[in-house]
Amino acid sequence: MEAAADKPKFKKLGRHSKKSSYDSQINRLDDGCLMLIFSFLSPIPDRYNTALVCRRWRFLACHPQHWLRVDRSVKELTEPGVYPSIETAVSAARPGDTILIAAGGIHRTSNIQIKKPLCLIGAGEIPDDTTLICSRGSDSALEFLSTCKLANLTVRAELGCCLLHRSGRLTIDGCILQCESNPLDHLSHAIVTTATSSDQLSLSQPVMKNNNADCVTVMRTRIEGGAKAVLTSGTLSLQQVRVIYARTSLFFWFNVVQH
Repeated sequence: MEAAADKPKFKKLGRHSKKSSYDSQINRLDDGCLMLIFSFLSPIPDRYNTALVCRRWRFLACHPQHWLRVDRSVKELTEPGVYPSIETAVSAARPGDTILIAAGGIHRTSNIQIKKPLCLIGAGEIPDDTTLICSRGSDSALEFLSTCKLANLTVRAELGCCLLHRSGRLTIDGCILQCESNPLDHLSHAIVTTATSSDQLSLSQPVMKNNNADCVTVMRTRIEGGAKAVLTSGTLSLQQVRVIYARTSLFFWFNVVQH
């Protein structure tokens, strides 16, 4: 009876000891090695979740080497990699950088041109936590002239469009695009693209496989208000539309590519 009673207890201690051993081994790595590991993680949610483990991991996961941060509460640029507005972060960013936009409150954006490959991500748990508002009198909140990605953000346009796509490959993943419904809603659109694909592209080769092709890819995104979701004035057209009906809203998947 004593041997039978001791056996489960021994196994439990063994599992706990093994886990502690794994924890201590990864923490023996130096900061440079951990930062290299974190660089292979996707910014959201993997790298963001690593920042919740401990102070050391938070410091390494949020290091400016991985991404820039936008925090409206910042008054002076004393902390490296932290900026008070999206416009200043975009200006300071290098091609390929990721910009993490703080949750809470409203970020005012107006005709911000993005001419280099960047990734803009909302830091909240859901897109509603991070809101970008484009005021009246502006053509768009964000204007894209390069390959970029938006994720986990709410973009609201009082008049005009939420996103203006000029060129490049734009990916919109897990966002909310809101346009006001009013007597002038024919001027209000979630996405406007003026891109014109090159005539030199091979018609036998799918455009989406061409890294240089202009296109817009929308995934898991809610679109509200406006005259229509997409307005095209170039040679791109809306294709491969898929809709998921939820209890309170619709979520869209579609591509805007050369027909």
